[in-house]
Amino acid sequence: MSTLRAPYMPGADEGRQGSFVVLEGVSGVGKSTLARLLAKRLGATEIHTLTDPHSGWSGTVNRELRPLPQFAFYLSGLLHVSDVVRRHLGTGPVVADRYASSVIACHAAVNCVGLDQVRELIAPFLPYLVAPDATFHLVSSDNSLKERMSTKTDVKQDDTDLFDIPGRLARLQENFQSVAETDPSAVMLPTDGRSPEDLADIIVKHLEGRRAQPDRY
Repeated sequence: MSTLRAPYMPGADEGRQGSFVVLEGVSGVGKSTLARLLAKRLGATEIHTLTDPHSGWSGTVNRELRPLPQFAFYLSGLLHVSDVVRRHLGTGPVVADRYASSVIACHAAVNCVGLDQVRELIAPFLPYLVAPDATFHLVSSDNSLKERMSTKTDVKQDDTDLFDIPGRLARLQENFQSVAETDPSAVMLPTDGRSPEDLADIIVKHLEGRRAQPDRY
């Protein structure tokens, strides 16, 4: 990033007016439900990665593009989401349903490539991204995930692929775990036996604990 010049550098950061919270994990683990609940609890802007204008294109991209242009599409969406997050942080907290960890973990799993290869591709662009205050990785057992899927009303291709494509779920779980291990903002959050309200309580308490430490902000 040090070699990039205007207009390719990120916009000016005028100061955060709240926390930037990211929810990560495999499809169906409960990120969207929790994001809506947290946004309401925190008075935050809720953002999904990908957002407009990229949202709605992923199905076509995944079917028709080879791995490198497919990765470029998701990287473009991630960089744009970071700009959106930066803008909204100027007025209050932001909760993101997926962020950089998903781009890395999902691309590697879907295309059966190593995480190191994907990390090498994305590394030059990481300094452009707004850094989360906390990234909560939602973790579920396979049985609990299947139960959630059976009651989900907006099932997408990514959801069905988890169980229809041999090894997909295991690769995703392993990738998210590996990404979390190198992410200083990562917080592992088991979801089994916990309601969305329980999980929101845990996250809010964690954020309050961070605010109590002067050097965090």
